[in-house]
Formats: sequence, C-alpha cells, structure tokens
Amino acid sequence: MARAAWRVAAEMPTLEKTMKAIVFENYPRSNRLRLREVEKPTPAEDQVLVRVIAASVNAGDAHRIKAPLPLRFLLSRLMGPRNSQLGTDIAGRVEAVGSGVTEFKPGDEVFGVCPGAFAEFVCAKETKLAHKPANVSFEAAAASPVVGFTALQGLRDRGNVRAGQKLLVNGATSGVGMFAVQYAKSVGAEVTGVSSTRNLELVRSMGADHVVDYTRQDFTREGKYDLIYDAIGNRSAGALQRALAPRGLCVVAGFTSFPRMLANIVQARLLRGDRKVVNQSIAQSLKADLLVIRDLLEQGKVVPLIERSYPLSETVDAIRLVGTRRARGKLVITMN
Repeated sequence: MARAAWRVAAEMPTLEKTMKAIVFENYPRSNRLRLREVEKPTPAEDQVLVRVIAASVNAGDAHRIKAPLPLRFLLSRLMGPRNSQLGTDIAGRVEAVGSGVTEFKPGDEVFGVCPGAFAEFVCAKETKLAHKPANVSFEAAAASPVVGFTALQGLRDRGNVRAGQKLLVNGATSGVGMFAVQYAKSVGAEVTGVSSTRNLELVRSMGADHVVDYTRQDFTREGKYDLIYDAIGNRSAGALQRALAPRGLCVVAGFTSFPRMLANIVQARLLRGDRKVVNQSIAQSLKADLLVIRDLLEQGKVVPLIERSYPLSETVDAIRLVGTRRARGKLVITMN
C-alpha cells in the first residue's frame, strides 16, 4: 500500500457539540485516515452514550484498509457512506442513556463493542455493553471483546475444547492467540503455544504447558494434536491436517491475505479422512459471551497482553503495526 494511504491529516474546525474521531475515507482507489472534528452523537432509545477512555485495534481494521481493489470497491458500496469510522472495542464511562435503557446509568464504567470506537464518544447499543470489572483497567477491558468473542466461539463452540485435550495454538502471542491460550488453560486443556524465539517465555508466562519456536521447528511435522486453533492462518490446510491426531480438528480463525484465505477454504473442503480442518466464521458480538469475557477478566483467568498504548492522533501507526502481524497481544488507543 502506498504510504499516502496511511496518512492522517488534521481537520479541526471550531464547532459546538463536536468531538475528535478517526475517520476512514473509503474510496475505491484510495484510503485515508483522518483525525477530524465530527458531531458528537446523541443516543437513541436503546443506546448508551459512552465517553471512550480506551479502544483497541483489531486485525479487521488493518484488513479493511489493505483490502484489494475489487473488495475495497465492494465494501465502499456495502458500508454506505464513504466516510466512516473505524474501531470496535471500547471501554469508558456512561455519559447519558436512551429512554429505553434500564441496565446502565450515567457514571457507570462499561466495556463492549461499538462501530467507530476510535472516537471520544460513541453511542453503543445496551445489548453490546457490560459493566467493567472494578479490578480491571480500562485498557485491559478495551483489549478483550473482539478477540474474546473470536477465541470463545472458535474454541468452545466450533472446537468443543475440553479438559485433557492436547491443544496447539498457532500465533499464541496475537490478540486472539493470547486469549485462546489462557481460555484453553482455564478449561483444563494441555496447551502448546507457537511463537518466535523472542516470545517463548511470554507464551509460557500465559500458562502454556509447551512452546514451539516456529523459526526452528515445524509444528505440522512434530506432534499430533486433538485440537489446533490457528489464530494466524499462515499454513495450508494440508499441513494443518498432518499435525492432527486421529479424529482431530483444526479451527482456522485468522488469515494472512485474502488469496490465502480463499485457498485454504477450498483446500479444507477437499481434504479426506477423519482429521478435519474448518474455517471459523466471523465472530458474533453476543451479550452472553461478553459476560463470560467479563467473568474471565474479573477472575484473572485471562489477563490481556498489551504491547503499547497510542494516543488517538497516532491511531494510524497502531493499525499499521497490527497489519504487519508483528504486534504482541493488543495495541490500545487511549483518549486524552
């Protein structure tokens, strides 16, 4: 992508009832992120106005910006206005509530999901928020929803993870991988984490029973696992099948590129035998799962790994780093 595609330009007219937000100008032939002054939202009947204290960057933010031209053109049509806001995960304090909201009141500390998270205020649906645990920071809470939904629904619902299973997590220090390692340990699985040399001790500190250095070992040729959770999507379906035990299952949650994702979907459907490779669908932001995530955070069973925090004006740098797939854990955006 051309460097200009990542440029952030400040456009700050003096207006009343406004806020700062990162706006994604989604045009078929160019993408730009701008820090702009936009109208402060007003909550609808079923919405909560949240003053955002922290938000976090997800792989989807980078994928949306780096999408190939045909897909970018399609997204620009499907997503309505060409000017739209990025970000999903939020944590902050309730400023106001709609007339139909019963669970929250002004002053409550909350976390959850809402489109346009890279902004000073957002209007989130009541069903997309939960009370933030008092013993968890805003940054840690903001780092958890999307990766938590993905890991929970991939391991629990798609993978049927259970105590005693031999489980391998590929991409153990990614945001999703970090959550997956800790969640799998909380249910009693025997967890192996795959990472680079510099991150081996970090993976052990998250509770992994075993570690694999991918720069020195090929996990697809050294071991048989009941369940593989691939948070990266950088291996072929055939190679992943090779690492499975009889009647084993591999759930692929991530992808490194759109061509790789499509190739793996096709290849997985062509595989034969009792060792299955399946692709996880896009995670759903369910209130019940948000409450599970809250409990895991509150009980210390999952401790988010945050590599770095960025101010709102440097959101573009955080998205760029996530796009390189070299970030460890999560990158968080904090509001001034």
